[in-house]
Amino acid sequence: MALSNPFFSPLTPPLTLSHRPHLHSSLLFSLNKLTTTKKPKNQTKTRTRTSLFTVTAQSNKNKNNNNKDDLADYPDRIISAVCYFYPFFDGIQYGKYVINQFTPIQVLIQPLVPAIKVFKSFPFNGFLVFLTLYFVVVRNNNFSRYVRFNTMQAIVLDILLIFPDLLERTFNFSDGFGLDLMMSLDSTMFLFLLVCLIYGSSSCFLGQVPRLPIVAEAADRQVL
Repeated sequence: MALSNPFFSPLTPPLTLSHRPHLHSSLLFSLNKLTTTKKPKNQTKTRTRTSLFTVTAQSNKNKNNNNKDDLADYPDRIISAVCYFYPFFDGIQYGKYVINQFTPIQVLIQPLVPAIKVFKSFPFNGFLVFLTLYFVVVRNNNFSRYVRFNTMQAIVLDILLIFPDLLERTFNFSDGFGLDLMMSLDSTMFLFLLVCLIYGSSSCFLGQVPRLPIVAEAADRQVL
């Protein structure tokens, strides 16, 4: 009598691998999902880079346009440079002590003596020049902002001359410590005017924008 092996029994159905199409379809669906989700991401990066490039190019273009607008023409440079002679001529009397003591300053001032004499020939020349510069130049939009700003700086600088003049008229020191103090104040004011003249005029001739201490912010507020 033969023993029957249950593992090799003909009743036992053979072990076969069944084909499951739903597994393949789910795998394909997952791959398609991954590919479809990656495409918008790459497109978003491309669009972002393109927009950044466009914004950068536009900003560079605006900067170049602003730099062109800030450049001053040669007539504007000359007009702006000449305006700084106005406060210097109006305050030349404060240099009476310095000019007599230092020969180099006398040599520097000597070419300007004829123009100073014409400016001082009439008592109201300073006031007339002030009105002309303010209403004809500063308030005239036909001039560039470069010209109007430099003109306004010269006007504000001339207005500062009121304070030492008031001190001299009020106290009228004739000797002692008061006279020494007044000489120092006058000399300081004259040297300040001289430095502003040299710095302002030379900067304008070079096409740069001089910003004088004390007066630059006041000039900015007046020039729109």
